[in-house]
Amino acid sequence: MQSDAGNSNEMTVLGKTSKDPSEFSRQTSNNDGDALPKGALDPVYAAKAEVLNRAIQNIGFGHYQRWLFVVTGFGWLVDNLWPVVISIILTPVITEFHFQGPYFELSQNIGLFVGAIVFGLGSDIWGRKVSFNSTLLVVGVFATAAAGSPDSIFLCVFSAFWSVGVGGNLPVDSAIFLEFLPGTHQYLLTVLSIWWAFGQLFASLIAWAVLPNLSCPVDVTDCPKSQNMGWRYYVIIMGVLMIILWAIRFFVFTLYESPKYLMGRGRDAEAVEVVHKVAALNGTTSNLTLRDLSRFDKAGPGVDISTQAAIERNVAKFNASHVRALFKTRTIAWSTTLVISIWGIPGAILAGWMVDLPKFGRKGALASSTLLTGVFLFASTTARSSNQLLGWNCAFTFTSNVMYGVLYAMTPELFPTKDRGTGNGLAATGNRIFGVFAPIVALKSNLESSSPIWISGALFIVAGFLALLLPLETRGKSAM
Repeated sequence: MQSDAGNSNEMTVLGKTSKDPSEFSRQTSNNDGDALPKGALDPVYAAKAEVLNRAIQNIGFGHYQRWLFVVTGFGWLVDNLWPVVISIILTPVITEFHFQGPYFELSQNIGLFVGAIVFGLGSDIWGRKVSFNSTLLVVGVFATAAAGSPDSIFLCVFSAFWSVGVGGNLPVDSAIFLEFLPGTHQYLLTVLSIWWAFGQLFASLIAWAVLPNLSCPVDVTDCPKSQNMGWRYYVIIMGVLMIILWAIRFFVFTLYESPKYLMGRGRDAEAVEVVHKVAALNGTTSNLTLRDLSRFDKAGPGVDISTQAAIERNVAKFNASHVRALFKTRTIAWSTTLVISIWGIPGAILAGWMVDLPKFGRKGALASSTLLTGVFLFASTTARSSNQLLGWNCAFTFTSNVMYGVLYAMTPELFPTKDRGTGNGLAATGNRIFGVFAPIVALKSNLESSSPIWISGALFIVAGFLALLLPLETRGKSAM
């Protein structure tokens, strides 16, 4: 980045010169280079974000981003692993504790709902690092403790607490990975969904090894703890696995705070420092300087650092500004509303390829995979044998994996960095709210009929058409 030391009122970065941030933002954005439309962001923030995008692009995809692919992938793994765990241990815990299974799933979904709100929105307040470094520890501690549950009430409480950590992973992890990715590699956010397969695989393989010989038969009326220790050992193993993954994140890998998050908080010097640290880890250098960012400031650099002012600023953080920013313009409001709706109504390699197809992009991949998921759910009602049902299950599982891979990648791209955690959290919350409703419906409905399948298929098809209405396409554009 070249700075113009001769004129503090003139802004020159990579050959682009302007006297005010809004003009610079228009010059550097190329109209089509950024994911969000003009006017959606404060011009000072937009200009600085563009500078940071170029700096990260110049650094390229290297050692640091490869590590991020692994440690943020843990979040995808955990997101799929724990619903599988609960479905696997459901039968043995019902056999032992004699309670209605949907209550167990309800406790999980309440925890997921709380986690999406607390960690998602919180990451825009206290930063990405705090959430990133705590979610897996929360899961591991409460999951391990759950193995000692004396009854169904304790088990459901522990399930809700560990699910708070599970629910907080993806809103934060997707933001972190995206904010360190060069624009040319944003498709990798979709490929991260390959970790879902690992989560399901690990959960299934370990259950296969532990549960069969350490569980009561399903047809017994009396199942004492001593004869049903399999699920407890299984949950302990899963909990310890979470603590190991947390330790890798916390002790082995050093996460730097997102440069664009720091910039959005007015901590430009720290943002520049992080860019240089990432460049060094990637075996390269960056020409980014503090001047490249500070020249866009409308006001002077002085900030009141008194204790009273610090307290006032921290209290001011806890307002609705991050939510309001997601509905600032008509286009942004429409985009945010549709994303939340698609999450609420709800093939990694294939998804990663599809999202960058010309004239198809994220919207096409999301709409087609969601519509096909609904169609295959409808088709599953025609199955007349277990093999036919298995075939349809494989089909809609494959297309839904593509759908969620695209959705998890596209969602953070649609929100600016300073509000991304809030946006991700709101979208995930839409998903979790419907997740809370599902076991309630199961408690009150007749599950012997195919009606729930028809309703689910219809909701997926509605979500597919909603995807076509999204006003923004992020293919080939740098996230702001």
